[in-house]
Amino acid sequence: MYPESRLEEALGRLEQRRSVKAMDICEPGPGPDDLQTILKIGARVPDHGKLGPWRFICFQNEARIDFGNILAERYKELNPEARTQNIVAERNRLTRAPVVICVIADVKPHVKIPEWEQQLSVGAVCQNILVAASLAGYAAQWLTEWYAFDPVIDEALQLLESERVAGFIYLGSAAAKPAERARPELQDRLTHWSLPLNTN
Repeated sequence: MYPESRLEEALGRLEQRRSVKAMDICEPGPGPDDLQTILKIGARVPDHGKLGPWRFICFQNEARIDFGNILAERYKELNPEARTQNIVAERNRLTRAPVVICVIADVKPHVKIPEWEQQLSVGAVCQNILVAASLAGYAAQWLTEWYAFDPVIDEALQLLESERVAGFIYLGSAAAKPAERARPELQDRLTHWSLPLNTN
């Protein structure tokens, strides 16, 4: 039989999985082995045609500061009247977590595989990273803030014309479990299909 058995502890963890705000993420972050595992699981998603329409850019250590300087400069260009504290916040943006993974989508027209399916696959990668991080004992948040949609930042990331940012995923630890938030009522979103009644 496959899978061989239930993993009750994993089911319980995922049933309570919560994103942790980037501002609340702290050290320690995943080391090289855990990070490799998280990304390996991240890429293990449904992928029609085996296209792999994604890649990862990892920010750690000084790279977070260097990229933050680029964000600050671009923010000043876009907001000439910006206050100093806002510029500093942009400069420190990626230092909110020990590790930041930028997931890049590379969705292209394909004769057999709709672009929508490729986009869903990229979204599944981001969710898998969140799930893997939680099971590995780390806090995480998937964000798409202004810098995920800016052409100058795209250049700094050296994106190809066909690529775009799917999100920045902040990884680290949390001092406390975040409070639960309101969620859609499952039964309000669930129906069971059946043949329509014959009204003739």
